[in-house]
Amino acid sequence: MATLMAVMVFGGAATMALYALAATVLPQASRIAAVLRGQSGGGRFEPLSTLVRAERRIAVRRWAAGSTVASMTLRSREAA
Repeated sequence: MATLMAVMVFGGAATMALYALAATVLPQASRIAAVLRGQSGGGRFEPLSTLVRAERRIAVRRWAAGSTVASMTLRSREAA
C-alpha cells in the first residue's frame, strides 16, 4: 500500500514537472532548434527596451498634458 502511494505521489510530481518543462520549451522549440543548427534565433526579445520606450512615451504625454493645463489656466486668468 505504501509503495502504491509512493508511486502515485512521485509519479504525479514527475508528470507535473514534465508538463511544466514541455509547456515552457515547446512554444520556443523552433527557435531552439534554429540556434542549435547555428542559425539566428529570430527576433530578439527585449522587454526592457520596450519598457523604456513606453515609459518615455508616458513621460512625454504627462509633460505635454501638464503644459496644456498650465497654458489653459493662464489663458483663463488672462480672460478674466
